[in-house]
Amino acid sequence: MAWSGCVLRSLARQELLSSASRTRLKHGFQQRSAFRRPAKKTDAKRVEEEVVPSHTEASEAWTTKRAVDPPQIIKIPKTPPRNFGRLVKPLVFTVGFTGCSFAAAAIWQYESLKSRVQSYFDELRADWMEKLRPQKQGDFRKEINQWWNSLSEGQRTVTGIIAANVVVYCCWRVPAFQRTMLRYFTSDPSASKAVCSSMLLSTFSHYSLLHLAANMYVLWSFSSSAVSMLGPEQFLAVYLSAGVVSTMASYVAKTASGRFGPSLGASGAIMTVLAAVCTKMPEAKLAIIFLPMFTFTAGNALKAIVAMDAAGVVLGWRFFDHAAHLGGALFGIWYIMFGHELIWKNRDSLVRVWHNLRTRGPGGPGGPGGGANGGAGSA
Repeated sequence: MAWSGCVLRSLARQELLSSASRTRLKHGFQQRSAFRRPAKKTDAKRVEEEVVPSHTEASEAWTTKRAVDPPQIIKIPKTPPRNFGRLVKPLVFTVGFTGCSFAAAAIWQYESLKSRVQSYFDELRADWMEKLRPQKQGDFRKEINQWWNSLSEGQRTVTGIIAANVVVYCCWRVPAFQRTMLRYFTSDPSASKAVCSSMLLSTFSHYSLLHLAANMYVLWSFSSSAVSMLGPEQFLAVYLSAGVVSTMASYVAKTASGRFGPSLGASGAIMTVLAAVCTKMPEAKLAIIFLPMFTFTAGNALKAIVAMDAAGVVLGWRFFDHAAHLGGALFGIWYIMFGHELIWKNRDSLVRVWHNLRTRGPGGPGGPGGGANGGAGSA
């Protein structure tokens, strides 16, 4: 590179010296001649062009110099365009998954009530046999059962959710799983693959231990109130649907702003649980774990959280996924005010269809082992 520049400069200097010498010789010959001809204007122009290289020549010299240099490849990151058409598929998945979640919860509640009725006498018999059986001291299984029975229904319901989050967190620590975790357990609308499945899986994904601990603590704290208010089946349907709905809100915000990137965490679904409890019981007293002396009502806490997340969406804060938080909170408020009446209380037709399908099975009134009572119960 440096040597090519020296060669070009030396050639230009020799050209300038030869041009100047030819000009002086021609000028001296004109002065000694008897018949002097007037100098042409083009000579001055030619001399000026020879002394000062033109823009085209400079460009050609620069091109020649740059051609010797090795090419430098600069990788410019491609920014996905703001294409709202890519949100059609996630929107269909959100609606379909939400409907399937509540349908499965209604069927699960039906099966749970039926199994409770059928197993009532079995439980009585098991308790009677347990009294006759000699008690074992220090039995690990017995201690686990006692601990499990000491939990509230809400705490037992969210135990499985917390265990799933812990397992996914441990998978993040395995280097061989990093590519798979980044593809399926982080949500990003610009991802060409797994754009729908990651909407659900990312709600069970935490990369930071502090993030996992904070989210699971809030979920554990509000689980008893939420499950006692909704029931375990309806609670799980709301929680899973909230995870997908909050991710959909994040997709919309990222596509509108053009700021794409992976997101993960259960904060959106937990915000739905928190908003549902605060909307149902706005006068309940809450406190921060590190500042227990300061208490505030659940309604005021919900207003502050919604205002902060709305400001984060408008101002483009990037520390949290404020769009997912805001979408989860609004979904929780909407469900308590309208969704419960619109979705859950209209599940009777689905349960009736499921009951008819169940009673027509081998043990139903239409099957070999059925009786007349089953037919009367299905009417």
